[in-house]
Order: sequence, then structure tokens, then C-alpha cells
Amino acid sequence: MRKTFQLRPEGKHPDRVLDAVKHEIRKYIKRERRRELPAGVDFWDFDCKFGATQDTAAVVHLAELTGLIDGIAKAEGPQFYVEILAKHGHRKAKPAGEASAPVSA
Repeated sequence: MRKTFQLRPEGKHPDRVLDAVKHEIRKYIKRERRRELPAGVDFWDFDCKFGATQDTAAVVHLAELTGLIDGIAKAEGPQFYVEILAKHGHRKAKPAGEASAPVSA
């Protein structure tokens, strides 16, 4: 998904537009995660970019997107650009020294 979202369209309430944008992004991520995994792949990972425009977009983590979108909305920005691309994810084994410690009561 590579898209510039307008936050201030004429005739629409900005809060409803913001909710619709977040819903569209979440729906895209859920749809991509439902795709069948190729052999040797553990999960779908995502490369994300976010910015006020496509030229100023910077690499961000998927978990940061909602906060960044809220920040643009609070600053009353007219638009933002988001790029979310699915990629193959591979789980890494934890080193032996980082095993979780038992919980004592």
C-alpha cells in the first residue's frame, strides 16, 4: 500500500475521516497477514514509511504508525503519506543466556 491520505476533505468531519483512514490501514494489514505463507517463511513482516508527503517519508516501525497518524491529525495537517509493504519474516532463536527467568512468588 502506497497512498497519500487527505485528512480535511470538504464536507466531511475530520474525526470520521481519521477513523476511516485508520480502519483502511488496519484492514490492509489484516488482509496481508491472511495470505498463505511461502515455504520457509515464519510470518509476514512489514516495511513501513510515513511522512507528510512522499518525498519526506521516513522509515518507521509498524507499531508506531497509529501514533504518527494521531500526531499529524492533532497538528491539523492536511494530508500524510504511508507506505506499507509486506515481506517475508523469519523468527530468530534466542541466545541460550537470554532464556526467560522463572517467576518466583
